[in-house]
Amino acid sequence: MPTTSHRPLDPENPDILYGSTSSLWDARHPIEWGIKRIACLGLQGIEPYAKQVENHLANPLALKEKFDESGVTLIDVSNGAGQSTNFIDPKEIPKTIADHVAFARDFLQPFGCNMFKCNMGARPEGGTTDDQLKRLAETLNEIGRQTIEMGIRVAPHPHIWGPVEREHEVRAMLDLTDPNYVWMTPDTGHLTLGGMDAVEIMSEYLPRIAEVHLKDTYAKYRGIPETPSREQHAKASVYHNMGGGGVDFPAVMKLLRDRHYKGWVVFDMDGPREGDDGFDAIGGNLDLAVDDYLAHNVNYLRVILGVNLPPLD
Repeated sequence: MPTTSHRPLDPENPDILYGSTSSLWDARHPIEWGIKRIACLGLQGIEPYAKQVENHLANPLALKEKFDESGVTLIDVSNGAGQSTNFIDPKEIPKTIADHVAFARDFLQPFGCNMFKCNMGARPEGGTTDDQLKRLAETLNEIGRQTIEMGIRVAPHPHIWGPVEREHEVRAMLDLTDPNYVWMTPDTGHLTLGGMDAVEIMSEYLPRIAEVHLKDTYAKYRGIPETPSREQHAKASVYHNMGGGGVDFPAVMKLLRDRHYKGWVVFDMDGPREGDDGFDAIGGNLDLAVDDYLAHNVNYLRVILGVNLPPLD
């Protein structure tokens, strides 16, 4: 387990921990900036993208000292940045397994991480076949079989434009994997954009959830029969900060509180870009926008969802 202990922030479920991925600042600031900013905001942990820790791979304990000094937990590190993330091509699967097990052993284990959130590569053209889903599940089972011996739960992340995008694929992944070896990192925005009811899916598979990502979208994307394309997203982001109207966050938190979920709940918002709601209002300054987006989401947790975070300066 992470060595940092945290005071409870949730008014109803003290076992919920709150943090952020590095997606909002990943291209703008190093991990050291993120550690300080997250600590100042009163959040408890960070799940960096792999590129955020590239300069620390040879000496993870030196980075751990920086986290410990700030009272912030490194939740885990999202896979990628040199690791194979192909879970369905038989030629690539051995490297995918070896890369993930090695990173868990050499980097996550020294930090005391107890989970490993994994993206699963690009979506096959024409969608994911049943045979591909079976190979994906077998790959996850083998990674999980080895990492659980280190106390680390592998937690794949259903993601639009990935091999696990629609409801039948999420269910197949979970039904075909061993619950002793494989958990899940659901994202409220991705589940919604994949045509699902996020609360329904999370409720049904709650014992399999290792971590929850908070992301919003627009109300117009609820219940859509097809996932928005990458081209649509390139023109105008399909993601949104919390409060965009696509996800029922009070219902999400009621589920996690009533069922006494134990684990991390983290922001996973994309960095600001031109055309996003609120970006032009702050003059198009990317650095200001990053902090404004963080502040907006922290305030949403505090004001709308009742999380005991300090008021922002």
